[in-house]
Amino acid sequence: MTWYRPMAARSGSSHRAATPLELLFDLCFVVAVAQVSAKLHHALAEDHIVQGLLGFATVFFAIFWAWLNFTWFASAYDTDDVPYRLVTLVQIAGVLILAAGVPRAFDQRDFGVIVIGYSVMRLALAAQWLRAAVSDAARRRTAIRYAVGITVCQFGWMALLLVRPELGFLGGFAVLVACEMLVPVWAERASATTWHPEHIAERYSLFTIIVLGETILSATVAIQAGLDVGGRLGELVVIAASGLVVVFGMWWVYFDRPAHERLGQTDRTSFLWGYGHYVVFASAAAVGAGLAVAADSATHAAHLSERGAAFAVAIPVAVYLCSVWLLQVRPRNRVVYLAASVLALLTPLSPIALPLLALVVAALVTAVVVNGEKRGDLE
Repeated sequence: MTWYRPMAARSGSSHRAATPLELLFDLCFVVAVAQVSAKLHHALAEDHIVQGLLGFATVFFAIFWAWLNFTWFASAYDTDDVPYRLVTLVQIAGVLILAAGVPRAFDQRDFGVIVIGYSVMRLALAAQWLRAAVSDAARRRTAIRYAVGITVCQFGWMALLLVRPELGFLGGFAVLVACEMLVPVWAERASATTWHPEHIAERYSLFTIIVLGETILSATVAIQAGLDVGGRLGELVVIAASGLVVVFGMWWVYFDRPAHERLGQTDRTSFLWGYGHYVVFASAAAVGAGLAVAADSATHAAHLSERGAAFAVAIPVAVYLCSVWLLQVRPRNRVVYLAASVLALLTPLSPIALPLLALVVAALVTAVVVNGEKRGDLE
């Protein structure tokens, strides 16, 4: 580490691995993911499905988008000098502020604390882009466009706080989400940044592991709570075992094929891959909430029916499988992924929904391995 070095663009062909600072950044996001997953769990358990899903979708976007913007910037401009580290630590503080605001957003629809935390992260990132504009003359227009776009959108989020929830808050939210997603498209047209495909794939993989780990933690805490109140041990063991098989299978299918092979083919492919992971991460986190609801249902601590609790697991699993196929696997194994997704959605109609869901996911993994061996993908 040095005190200061010019923020020149990294070479897209040079080796690039995740840094300890990036790992710390991801680790702090665990707090935010845990908060939003816990709130979805409680909303579903109370049978407040629409309110819970809307709150989850909006808050999780803030988490995902802040993480995504930092990740792609760092892939191109991580100088690892003192100013870079300090600004990144400020962004981490913003993540923790955002996490602290999750309960108020869910319970009272008060997004004030979340917007404050989001502002800290985003304005710090805009400062990083301005620094890049000074150092990287070849991509100065791109860096300035990013800084301007991020800042304008952030003022939009602040202004949205003045809108009462019943007077079009969700409409304003959707408009700002669209604006946020258009900023990178607009900026990259000036001159493409030199992010590293293997580094980006690694960063997304690490965040997938973090979310899956949080899924296991959510289910474990709920099952432990069920045991503490004298829940039926047999049912809780079945939920735990089935959930573990499901999460293991989710991990397996995501890492079945190197992701960087799909990155860098075209700008459109890269944007779709990067943005589309919102669905992958959100559905993975929702599986943890669903397993926690299933544990509550087994101990009669949920207002949602047993079938509803089963759907709370099966639906996000099906969404996860579809999104992983579209982003990571396509065009291979289309039939088996489609069949597994449909069967997953049907498992709640059975009295043994979670064991059947685990069987479906295990069968999918088996089919993927067998097909990979036939193609010679396995050594």
